[in-house]
Amino acid sequence: MLDPYKVLGLSKGASTKDIKKAYRTLAKKYHPDTNKGDDEAARKFSEISAANDLLSDEEKRGQFDRGEIDAEGNPTFKGYNPFGGGRPGGGTHRRWSSSGGPGMGGGGPEDIFAEIFGNFGQGGGRAAARGQDVSYRLKVSFLEAAKGERKRVTMPNGKTLDVNIPAGVSDGQQIRLRGQGEPSMGGGTAGDALITVEVETHALFERVGSDIRLELPVTLYEAVLGAKIRVPTLEGSVELKIPPNSSSGRILRLKGKGIAAKGGSGDQLVILRVMLPKDADERLENLARELEENAPYTVRGDKFGNNS
Repeated sequence: MLDPYKVLGLSKGASTKDIKKAYRTLAKKYHPDTNKGDDEAARKFSEISAANDLLSDEEKRGQFDRGEIDAEGNPTFKGYNPFGGGRPGGGTHRRWSSSGGPGMGGGGPEDIFAEIFGNFGQGGGRAAARGQDVSYRLKVSFLEAAKGERKRVTMPNGKTLDVNIPAGVSDGQQIRLRGQGEPSMGGGTAGDALITVEVETHALFERVGSDIRLELPVTLYEAVLGAKIRVPTLEGSVELKIPPNSSSGRILRLKGKGIAAKGGSGDQLVILRVMLPKDADERLENLARELEENAPYTVRGDKFGNNS
């Protein structure tokens, strides 16, 4: 039974942030997917996951720090003395009585242990301890998270599971698979598998709530004259109409082309970025000078300290 603090290389006063950082660093190092066939790495990863499960749960961590449960989450029965007087501070004194006399209510030593540990799985006494949860961090692409996907993963305990990634899952969201964790040692309910989703970034798309943003480069003449341009979406390319005289930074909206959400999908927001030619163009420079002289206009008002 290992001390979860030592497993993560932390002291007892570690913050939640410290625990999260230590777990991520160690989990990345010993993850089964990057250490295939390495039984020692798999064992270490299982220990790291179990330590993180306990310490990242504030209630369990508090119980462990107070000595109420051990590193596996099982009750320690600390402070309970079946031979001399209940919980600390209690006034009841008990003694054995094999003949059923006063003191134990009719039982011998076996009755004391039955009282402490309960009749596991038989409906009497203390219920069997629940199995440990098992944690796993699953990386998915931006498109897999947006559209949904079915992924097969190998958990730290060696169990292989098929995980349904729901469409629209967000980065850091946790998926709980009931009963897919560690079995109970006393025949009780198995723990759960906790799958934390890590969504990778995309080269073009950025998620904002249920909407997605896309910056679209356009030429100067497309912005001035207007154009029809094919742009990528989550479901493939569509044709987008650029209105004439569109400024850089203008946002065009593609309805329903965003992330799936309750009540309907979000939108795709296309932000125009007007790009000048890479190389200097004398004709463009002459045109700009002519416009400056004959059709001047201002784009900066009083907010920028300009009165004209």
